[in-house]
Amino acid sequence: MKIVAAALFLFMSLAVANACNFPPSLWCSSDRIAKQCGVYKQCENQNTVKGAADPVNVGLYYESLCGGCKQFITNTFYPTWKKLGSDVLKVTLVPYGNARERKDPFGKWQFTCQHGKDECVGNLIETCALSLLNDSFTFIHCIEENNSELETAAKRCAEKLGVDLDPIMNCANGNTGSELEHDMAVKTGALNPPHKYVPWITLNGEHTEDIQNKATFDLLSLVCKTYQGPPPDVCQRLTPPIGTVCLNN
Repeated sequence: MKIVAAALFLFMSLAVANACNFPPSLWCSSDRIAKQCGVYKQCENQNTVKGAADPVNVGLYYESLCGGCKQFITNTFYPTWKKLGSDVLKVTLVPYGNARERKDPFGKWQFTCQHGKDECVGNLIETCALSLLNDSFTFIHCIEENNSELETAAKRCAEKLGVDLDPIMNCANGNTGSELEHDMAVKTGALNPPHKYVPWITLNGEHTEDIQNKATFDLLSLVCKTYQGPPPDVCQRLTPPIGTVCLNN
């Protein structure tokens, strides 16, 4: 009987592992992921016991076809979030950048984007994804690392990730999308200091050139140093950076 029970437990554990496509750092980042990975109770207990500090809020003000924005999302921001999880790193994405907006005679917001109409389409798709998807960052990361035309990239990423693209495209092509993108314009316009370029990075709502440089070149270290809770394992394993100068003592 014990052998049968052990075999059944092993089978159930393997089934859960196969259903969970997220790294351990993200298992407790949302109820949905915790349930999918079979660790909901453990996450509930962990969150009750540790009383963790607020996550570090990193904001990215960007536009969908900006080369530097694409590089930061694909090479730095998304990998850092995957390592730390949402308990430590809160991601704020604002896809608008250097666009301009105006209302047409019918009262709908129209946008002019730095890199043309395709970029406006991409901004709208990503803005609607942020509104509609639980894991919007993974979908947006997929689009940004894809070198195809943005609408084609969205279709490929939707197929790859099992996302229903129709609600997102209906949003992007309709009044809802334009109103949501207007909200992104308002958020971008409210930046203090005003943004001078994109990607424009904020740390807990603050932007300085020092923050921008540290986030660009070593976001993981910046978030680890800023986080006020118990340091995650990935932060404890960080090695001190090699100095750029050697002082004469």
